[in-house]
Amino acid sequence: MKPINLSDKLAQFDEHWSPRVIADFNGNDVMVVKFQGEFPFHYHPDTDDFFMVLEGQIQLDVEDKTLTLNPGELFVVPKGVNHRPRAEKEAKVLLIEPSGTPNTGDPKTASPKPRI
Repeated sequence: MKPINLSDKLAQFDEHWSPRVIADFNGNDVMVVKFQGEFPFHYHPDTDDFFMVLEGQIQLDVEDKTLTLNPGELFVVPKGVNHRPRAEKEAKVLLIEPSGTPNTGDPKTASPKPRI
């Protein structure tokens, strides 16, 4: 049991759209990820999707509207809602999802989630 430094964890990788698990929380993966460019539209049929911006700015295209999130802001996409995160410049984000949830909503196209 020790504190987790988010900056230290984010400094361990450079890839975009490749979440890293940094902690477990009641059956959920707590992850850090770097966004740049566009992620494909997708949805999670059985789980909500938690996004919190640590650095930078992201846009979340959520069905027919676009939300802009700045550092310190979060948004929870309800289960079953089609969405796409994107970022013009690199952004650093905290994600929380139930363990084993594919980041694309489909295990065939999902990125691995290594633990750091």
